[in-house]
Amino acid sequence: MTCCAAAISSPELCRETLQRTRTLEEQRIVLASVQLSNGCYKTDFIVPTMHCVACIGTIERGLADIAPVKQVRANLSLSTVSVTWDPAQGDGCDITDALHRLGFEHHLCDISDTKKEKNSETKNLLIALAVAGFAAANVMLLSVSVWSGADAETAQLFNLIAGLIAVPTVLFSGRPFFRSALMSLSGGRLNMDIPISLAVILALGMSVFESMSGGIETYFDASVTLLFFLLIGRYLDHLMRQKARGAVERLAHLSSKFGVRILPDKSTVQLPLKDIKPGMTLRVFAGERFPVNCMIVTGTTDIDCAHVTGESEHLTVAEDSLVEAGSLNLSASVDVKATSDAENSFLGEMRRMISEAENGRSSYLRIADRMAQIYAPAVHLLAFVAFLGWIIVSGGDWHFSIYTAIAVLIVTCPCALGLAVPVAHVIAANRLMQDGVLMRDGSALERLAEVDTVIFDKTGTLTVGEPRVTRVLGDTASREPLIKTLADNSSHPISKAVASRFFEAVSVELSDLSEQPGKGIEARHQGKLVRLGKSNWVAEIATSLTSRNEEHSVSFAVEGREMVHFDTHDVLRTGAKECIKALESSGLTTEMLSGDLASKVSRIAAEVGIDEYRHRQTPRQKIDRINALQSQGIKPLMVGDGINDAPALAAGHVSFVPASASDIGRQSADFVFTRPSLIAIPNSYKIALQTGKIVRQNFGLAIAYNCIAVPLAMAGFVTPLIAAIAMSASSILVVANSFRINFQNHESHGEPQEKNKADALSYRSTAA
Repeated sequence: MTCCAAAISSPELCRETLQRTRTLEEQRIVLASVQLSNGCYKTDFIVPTMHCVACIGTIERGLADIAPVKQVRANLSLSTVSVTWDPAQGDGCDITDALHRLGFEHHLCDISDTKKEKNSETKNLLIALAVAGFAAANVMLLSVSVWSGADAETAQLFNLIAGLIAVPTVLFSGRPFFRSALMSLSGGRLNMDIPISLAVILALGMSVFESMSGGIETYFDASVTLLFFLLIGRYLDHLMRQKARGAVERLAHLSSKFGVRILPDKSTVQLPLKDIKPGMTLRVFAGERFPVNCMIVTGTTDIDCAHVTGESEHLTVAEDSLVEAGSLNLSASVDVKATSDAENSFLGEMRRMISEAENGRSSYLRIADRMAQIYAPAVHLLAFVAFLGWIIVSGGDWHFSIYTAIAVLIVTCPCALGLAVPVAHVIAANRLMQDGVLMRDGSALERLAEVDTVIFDKTGTLTVGEPRVTRVLGDTASREPLIKTLADNSSHPISKAVASRFFEAVSVELSDLSEQPGKGIEARHQGKLVRLGKSNWVAEIATSLTSRNEEHSVSFAVEGREMVHFDTHDVLRTGAKECIKALESSGLTTEMLSGDLASKVSRIAAEVGIDEYRHRQTPRQKIDRINALQSQGIKPLMVGDGINDAPALAAGHVSFVPASASDIGRQSADFVFTRPSLIAIPNSYKIALQTGKIVRQNFGLAIAYNCIAVPLAMAGFVTPLIAAIAMSASSILVVANSFRINFQNHESHGEPQEKNKADALSYRSTAA
C-alpha cells in the first residue's frame, strides 16, 4: 500500500516541483524588470542566437501573439529583446516559454552579460577558424599525395589519417553553423546555415563511408576547406557587428548611483537611485551630478548641462529652476525637490530614445539578408531535384545520386556570397581608417550610400566647440596681467578663452579670491575690488560702460574704473565650408539643427553656406525632425557630437561624429572621424558609393559562377571535390575584386562630382 501511495503521489510531487520552479523563475523575471507607471513591466533578454533580420521578425511576431505582451523590440546590435508586458494578462514565464518554442536561447539581460556574451562568441569563432585552417592545410597535403597517384594501400592510409583529422575538426569548428541550423529548424524556419551544415555533414559522412568500405575517393578536404572559408566570412561579419554597441551602457556612467535625501529632522541619508521618488528633498553637492529631474529649493549654482543643450556655456540656476538628471553641479551645494524617479528622468528618456532608434535601425534589411531570404530554399530545392532526378535516371543508384546532391550543395554553398559583403566592408573600413574614419558597423556603409540629406549639429561639429575671444571693447593695455590672473582662477570655459587671449601676460598677486555662482569671479588687488563675469554684475563696481547696452559674453573691471568687454564665438571646424560644398555638389541637401541661440546659429549657417537651419532644438525635437524627414522617404545622415545628440545620431539613417565627441556620441554613431577636417564626410560618402558597386559586382560574380557550376553539378559532371575547389576559386575571385577598393582615388575637395550623383542614383535604385 505504501508503494502504491508513493506511485499515486509522484505525479502530484512532480507538479508541485514544476510549479515551485516556475514561481522562482517568475520572481527572477520580475526582479530583473523595470515597473512602468502604467503597472506593466519592461524586461530585457539576451538572445545570443539572434543573427539576422529574419530572426528579428520571427521573435517580434512570435512574442506579439502572447496575451501579456504589449510591445516587443529586438535589437540585433546588442542581441537583446526588450519586452513590455502586463502582469494582469499573464506571467513573465509565458515570454520565456515562447522564446523556447521559437528555438532561441535566452537569459535575463545585464549590460556586463552582453559584453561577456559578445567577447565569448568572438573568441569561439576565432578558435574554430584557427582549428579549421590548421586541419584544412594538413588534409589538403594528404589529398595531394592521393591525387598524385599513390598506390591503393597508401591512399587508404592517407584517407584514414585525413578522416581522423577531419571528423573532430568538423564537429568542433562546425558548431556555429550546426547550432544555428538546429535552432532554426526547431523554430520551423530556414536560414543559410542549413544548406551549409547539410553540405559539410553529407560530404564528411560519405567520405567516412567510403573510407570504411575500402573506397579511395573521399572528400574530407572538401568538407574541411569549405568550413574554413565559411568561418572566415562568419568571423569577419561578426567582427564588424561586435563594434555596434548601444550608447545605453555609456549613459549609465552619467547617472548618479545614489542620492542624498534630507529628512524632516534635517539629517541626511544616502538612498539608492531606484529608491528616489518624486517629492523627496535631496542635497546635491558641488562636483556631483543631479540624480533625477528636480527643482532647486535652496541655493544658487552653475551647472554643466551640455548633455541637454549640447552647448559649452554653463547655466546659472537658482530657486524654482528646473534641472535635468545627469547635469553636473559646478559651484555650490544646493537643495532640490525630485520631480521624477530615475526611470522617467531625462537620462531615462534618453536611454529609451536611443534604444528605440537603434531598434528601428536594426530592422534595416542588408543586401546579404535579402539574398538569404531566397537563397536557402533555392539551394535545398536544387539539391533535392538533383537527387530525385538521378534516382530516376540511374534506376535507383542512391550512391551516385547522393554524391550529385552533395556536389550541388557544395557548389552552391554561399561562400562567395558570404564573403561578398564582409570582405568588401573590411577593406573599405581599412581604406576609411587610412583617411581617418572609423566604421562601427558594416551595414552603415550600405546606409551611407543611400542618404540624400545631411543634418549637422553646430557646437562641436561645424564649430570646434571651444569659445574664443573674437572682440575686445575697452582698454586692456595696463590690465592684461590682472585679467589673465583672474581668468586663470576660474573654471568657466569663457574665462579659459579670455586667459588664452593674454597667455603671454605675467600673473599678479590677488587676495580674497572667490567665485560667485552664476555671476563670475572676484578678488582684491592693491586694495581695490576686481571682477570678471557677467556684465551687470561687473558694472556694480565700474564707473562707466564702454558699450552701448550690447550683450557681451563676459566683462572685466577694477573698482572705480571703466569696464572691458569680451565677445566670444565658436570657430569653424577645419574643412566645414569645403564639406558642405562637396556634399551639395554630390547631389545631397544640407541642414543644421542646433540648441544654440538664433543669432549664433544663423551666423554659422551663413559662414558655411547652409540655407536650412533651426535653433533652440531639444533632443526630442531633433529626433522629431529626423522622423519627419524619414516619413517623407528621405534618408538623413546625422552629424553631431554631444550627449544630447546621441538619440538623433541613433535615429538617423546613418551618423558621423568627430573623435572629440562625448563617449555616448561616439557609441551612438556609425562613423567616427579622427582628423579635425569635416572633408572626411564627403570622402566617406564617395567610398560608400564605390564599395556598394564592388559589393554588387561580387554578388554578380557569385551568381554568374552558380549559373555555370550548378547545371554542371546537377548533370553529374562535378564531383564534391571539384565542387569544393570551384567554390574556393569563386571565393578567391570575390576577395580579389574587393581589393580594388584600395586602388580607388577617394579624395574629394568640393569640385562638382557628376559621377558621384550618377553612382548615388544607381545605388539607391538598387537598394530599393
